[in-house]
Amino acid sequence: MNFKIIALCAALLGPLMATTAHAERLKDLASIGGVRQNQLSGYGLVVGLDGTGDQTTQTPFTVQSITAMLQQKGISLPPGTQLQLKNVAAVMVTASLPAFAQPGQTIDVTVSSMGNAKSLRGGTLLMTPLQGADGQMYGMAQGNVLVGGAGASGGGAQVQVNQLAVGRISGGATVERAVASNLGADNQVKLELNTTDFATASRVVEAINDKFGPGIATALDGRVIRVRVPSSSDQRVTFLGILEGMDVKPAEAAAKIIVNARTGSVVMNRSVTLDPCAISHGNLSVSIGADTQVSQPNPGSLGRTVVTQTPQVSVKKDAGKVIMLNGGASLAEVVKAMNAIGATPQDLLAILQALKAAGSLRAELEII
Repeated sequence: MNFKIIALCAALLGPLMATTAHAERLKDLASIGGVRQNQLSGYGLVVGLDGTGDQTTQTPFTVQSITAMLQQKGISLPPGTQLQLKNVAAVMVTASLPAFAQPGQTIDVTVSSMGNAKSLRGGTLLMTPLQGADGQMYGMAQGNVLVGGAGASGGGAQVQVNQLAVGRISGGATVERAVASNLGADNQVKLELNTTDFATASRVVEAINDKFGPGIATALDGRVIRVRVPSSSDQRVTFLGILEGMDVKPAEAAAKIIVNARTGSVVMNRSVTLDPCAISHGNLSVSIGADTQVSQPNPGSLGRTVVTQTPQVSVKKDAGKVIMLNGGASLAEVVKAMNAIGATPQDLLAILQALKAAGSLRAELEII
């Protein structure tokens, strides 16, 4: 199995490697503190299933839920009654409450079986309260469950069936309570960078102050930036809209390599560099160095001697096959050269770990 190489800003983005990072919108680099989603969940029942519901003998909580629901509706079951239902399923209902959501607004919900129901297709979710982490109810869900992933093709000769125990209701919940927001309290907001980086934080502060005036933005640390905003809510919204649309050139990311040991995929950014080294692993030999070239001027000329070093990478097997790469001793080329001679993902992982341990790999190595 050959490993796959995904060298960011390398093979596919080669022309961009020599350029600096492009400017990005501030909304893509940071978020506004307090402007976030809130997770909701609730326990409910799906009815109307075509014999694909919970086996009540093995899911007693389904029977208990049905009994409690009937009692709320004023229906009392005779003592000793054993319910044998196949068209009911106990489910968990989850949803994300958007920032600034107001009562009456509808949101999508996901319905997931928590028993042994075979399918939720064709079922109807009964009215289910949705609570937040504080235990308060913020929404009410109900509606017909839509389950995808089942179909036939080729006259029914080929059937594809995916997960049928999870469904979705578009606009299936109504917001009943708004989450209090303190956006703009004390006439300030906090920008939170997606990735902690002191250089990027400094550039964001500089860009904001250049556009709106000195003292408007202040960096609290490598991730949080405090920004003064207008006191009027209308002006504040306009200000934040302009702020999010600003272009800021982020600092170059730290060198990092992600290796997936299961698939053999290697992902690296352009900051990854290698120092001269030599590795012997099994029947593989990897040599990374530099080819020194000296350019002498003609006698009597006013020129000067120029010494240049061209990076070299050579990878070979004991069988004698050698691949020599000049003009860029990057890890991307090392991986490509190893791939060309049939090295395995395990060989690559071992060599990367050895390079890191020896201090020749100038990058953070993460294996997933």
